[in-house]
Amino acid sequence: MIDKKKRMPIKAYGQLLYQYMRPMRWRVVAVFVLLLISIGCQLLSPLALRQFIDLARTGGSISQMYGAAILFVVWALAGQALHVLVVYMGENVGWRATNALRAELMAHYFTLDRAQQQSFSTGEMIERIDGDVHVLQNFFSHFVISLLGNTTFIVGILIVFVVEDWRIGVVMTMFIMIAFWAIDKMRLLAVPYWQRLRAVIGDFFGFLTEQLAAREEARANGGRTYVLWQFEQLLHKWYPVSKQAHVRGYAMWMTTIFVFTLGNVVAFGLSAWLFQAGIITIGTVVMVFYFTELLIKPIEHIRYQLEDLQKADASILRVKALFQLQATIRNEGEKCLPDGALSVSMRNVSFGYAADTPVLEDIYIQLRATKVLGLLGKTGSGKTTLARLLLRFYEPDEGAIKLGDVAVSEVAQSDLRARVGFVTQDVQLLKATVRDNVTFFDPHVSDEKIITVIDELGLASWYRTLPHGLDTYVGEEGVQLSAGEAQLLVLVRVFLANPGLIILDEASARLDPATEQVLDQAMRRLLAGRTAIIIAHRLATIAHVDEVLILNHGRVLEYGKREQLASTPHTHFYKLLHGGRKELLQ
Repeated sequence: MIDKKKRMPIKAYGQLLYQYMRPMRWRVVAVFVLLLISIGCQLLSPLALRQFIDLARTGGSISQMYGAAILFVVWALAGQALHVLVVYMGENVGWRATNALRAELMAHYFTLDRAQQQSFSTGEMIERIDGDVHVLQNFFSHFVISLLGNTTFIVGILIVFVVEDWRIGVVMTMFIMIAFWAIDKMRLLAVPYWQRLRAVIGDFFGFLTEQLAAREEARANGGRTYVLWQFEQLLHKWYPVSKQAHVRGYAMWMTTIFVFTLGNVVAFGLSAWLFQAGIITIGTVVMVFYFTELLIKPIEHIRYQLEDLQKADASILRVKALFQLQATIRNEGEKCLPDGALSVSMRNVSFGYAADTPVLEDIYIQLRATKVLGLLGKTGSGKTTLARLLLRFYEPDEGAIKLGDVAVSEVAQSDLRARVGFVTQDVQLLKATVRDNVTFFDPHVSDEKIITVIDELGLASWYRTLPHGLDTYVGEEGVQLSAGEAQLLVLVRVFLANPGLIILDEASARLDPATEQVLDQAMRRLLAGRTAIIIAHRLATIAHVDEVLILNHGRVLEYGKREQLASTPHTHFYKLLHGGRKELLQ
């Protein structure tokens, strides 16, 4: 039995149509006008056919019969031509509307908290933003044209029936009402199965995306067997759910076949009785039967749309659920961060991903502008979490965080992210040119400025190795960059943004010493005159920092000026420098 609470009411469909088709309202009006004219042509052609038959039976003139035949052909061809135009325009409207929905979903996803984003796998998000919306594309383009257009066509046929004879009109109206009731009941039986199928598809693509991203690790570490086994399990899970959904969808097809057969029987029997009674002519009998045959097409189209509506029910629910997911970190700040280097202040900051499991406790930092902080600690000590708090990816449970003496909670998130540069060891490059990778497709950044930044970072020799300069394509069909070259690109990207605070999270952890040295020289130029926090495992990475903060189990183990800590024998940093690495981890 279907859960009525999970059904999308007609009002919800109407709101969705209005929201995304309103910007194209004149296109929609044009589609409806052409649709009505097309329906009028399709209604007139059977009337011309009736006239032709009655003229032939009663001995009408050849010229009159030619005229009726020509009218029949003209109305039929005009109706089909207009129908093709309506379908084309409807597809155009549908694609525009669903592309707007995709863009809004993507924009909404970026407003969610990091924890909320991580609750969805990459594949599941692809399925929601593209797969579910692709299902809705048919709803936008065909639903309005096919369902409403065919319904109007059916109403027009019923009006013709009533005008010809009220008994034909009443009987055929009752028949169509019963047919629609039966088809709608069959549709509701399949909705929960289509919902389940969409969820299974989302899980499958989530698994597939993750495994393709980790294919090298799986092959190198003997995970191939497990991946294939899990792949097969998901396919086995997919098949029965798909079968159940399609079997119930086919029930609508069988219902429609029964309705077609019953409609022909009713129309033939009623017309025969009225003709025998002398109430209608043989031409009217043919017209009624012809119109009944025409009813098969709109009813079948409506059935198709109701089948798609089953899928749309599930897709809209999933899209609506994503829209209803609201960020807990509110973007209500109106203040702007000051220009130039930013000071960093964290006072009594505590945070945990779960309520009873703190990751950071009572953190205190007071970093002046233009100073560089080296952040050390074993894996899991909370280093990256601390950086994400500064970017306000998460909200601290306790304490206050300020940048440039302004609380981060009072700063607009767009301004905060623009003024803080974050570089990780996992570089994300776009399948685009070098220019687009360093500017994020911003056309206002001139080539001269990009090249100047490359020179300032000491990367001119690397730039000269690019075969097409800034137009060099990066990605599967372009130049394959090494890890070091990718990091260099990110440094150019950050430098162009001119942030007041730069956070480097293990930016050189995966590089060889030679490449790290080149990158280190570029980073020194990047950090000049800026505040920075360098998260590192290698002591060489923080050789030139001003202050050092050591975390252990989420607490401050040691914090102070680097020179002072390095020259004091009893400090943990001193022991770390002189081979006492275990002391740091205690």
